[in-house]
Amino acid sequence: MTRPEMSALVAGVLFTLTASSALAESYDFGPDSQKQDGVPQGKVSEREFTSTKVYPGTFRKYWVYVPAQYDPKKPACVMVFQDGFQYVMDMGARVPTVFDNLIHKGEMPVTIGVFVNPGVFPPTKEKPKQESNRSFEYDTLSDQYVRFILEEILPEVAKDYNLTNDAAGRAICGLSSGGICAFTAAWEKPDAFSKVVSHIGSFTNIRGGHVYPSLIRKTPKKPIRVFLQDGSEDLDNAHGNWPLANQEMAAALKYAGYDYQFVYGSGKHDIRHGAAILPDTLRWLWRDYPKDEPKK
Repeated sequence: MTRPEMSALVAGVLFTLTASSALAESYDFGPDSQKQDGVPQGKVSEREFTSTKVYPGTFRKYWVYVPAQYDPKKPACVMVFQDGFQYVMDMGARVPTVFDNLIHKGEMPVTIGVFVNPGVFPPTKEKPKQESNRSFEYDTLSDQYVRFILEEILPEVAKDYNLTNDAAGRAICGLSSGGICAFTAAWEKPDAFSKVVSHIGSFTNIRGGHVYPSLIRKTPKKPIRVFLQDGSEDLDNAHGNWPLANQEMAAALKYAGYDYQFVYGSGKHDIRHGAAILPDTLRWLWRDYPKDEPKK
């Protein structure tokens, strides 16, 4: 990403990448996605969880990132990622490294990252193959998934770490079906999550997600900030056209007066573009967060 593009993003100015499809090959990691000398590194722990309330019987892995600057006496901000493995790994979006660099420079608050995989039903005698619950969890338009995060996952994390309950200090992110899931979570519970990042979001008719542009236009504005990313080579299938769906989302957010950002490039249905611009995305997302201690 060039310096002018970076400045435009941080300033909250909508810009559109219009280069040819060859540009997709240049969505490379910048310095803020690389480990830097002298930057304290946070710690990542892997955990497992079996739901007993919201999605009973489902099993999943999740990871918790804790920055080096975390102080247990102060409530930390929280950012939850769907399809957690795509974001926590170096072969994915490298979120822990990005957090390390931006927190060190004071460009985002001290934030604990929670990276949650979709649930699976373990094999049984009746069903010998493992079954994924991903589409049901992510594509369903209801408060069910955000209740799972609020009632089951975050309480587990909060047993070990001091997490803020202030919506202004909590963000949620995902890609594809995880992107619409992140939006749904904030849409349903804006008092719990005020910031959304959707990469290549599936705002199409998988389970009714194509209705969001209309709902946004006809529903009183909610106190959420929304970042959308998509590419011209994204999917076009029986469920819908992803580039058009994301453009409709951006138009609806603009019409309704939301604090939003839409970055449209030439990429495909993958994390590559979203990962490359993640540092600037996070700067924009947290740009006006209070420097003092967030409310508990």
